[in-house]
Amino acid sequence: MAAPRPFGTCFFEQYAQISLSALLGAEFDGLVNRDRPDLQSEDGHTVGIEVTRAMEESRRAEEALLQDIAGITPAPEDEDMESILEYGYAFGLEQGKYIGIKELSYWSMALPLRRILESKVSKVGNGFYGHFDKMGLYVFSRDNLGEPDAVKAMNYTLSLQKGQDLRYDRLYIADVNDLFVCNLDDGLQASSRLVRYRISQAQRRAFYLEAVRRQLP
Repeated sequence: MAAPRPFGTCFFEQYAQISLSALLGAEFDGLVNRDRPDLQSEDGHTVGIEVTRAMEESRRAEEALLQDIAGITPAPEDEDMESILEYGYAFGLEQGKYIGIKELSYWSMALPLRRILESKVSKVGNGFYGHFDKMGLYVFSRDNLGEPDAVKAMNYTLSLQKGQDLRYDRLYIADVNDLFVCNLDDGLQASSRLVRYRISQAQRRAFYLEAVRRQLP
């Protein structure tokens, strides 16, 4: 069994666990940070969730313009901006408008959604993440997505996994304001596969602050 990873390297994995636990329930309370996949049940075989990120290539130019955010002086009343500057993370604050300095390397490695799905489905099918009773894929998006976007991603994942013995049971797609939960089990009607959970401003900030807290020594 892989050893837990230090919290300082995994803000997004922690944010994913916090959001799943808060929005979907106690099944996700005990997930811990490991590797291959990033979140696992403590027993190392019941639940495994790989956490990754995707962004449209068109956003990369915009991202480059935001790389100097650490040098921006916030207005005293702007609590969110102060948090971004202090902690270096921005996801979950300011409706996704900014990138924190500690996030830059994370997002710079992101691939567009279609390609990241292809890569991750191939890896799970090849046994790269091992064997779990339930396997999930949690994808962070820098773009605010609509339900049609989530449906397209879900259907594409289903098509990629067709015929694979090892595959994802759930696909979670998170932007700042929503978590789309896609049930990839066989035999379901299309209309019952996807549930959209809205994330309020208060929830976003609570998830952010708890993920940050877990990075602190």
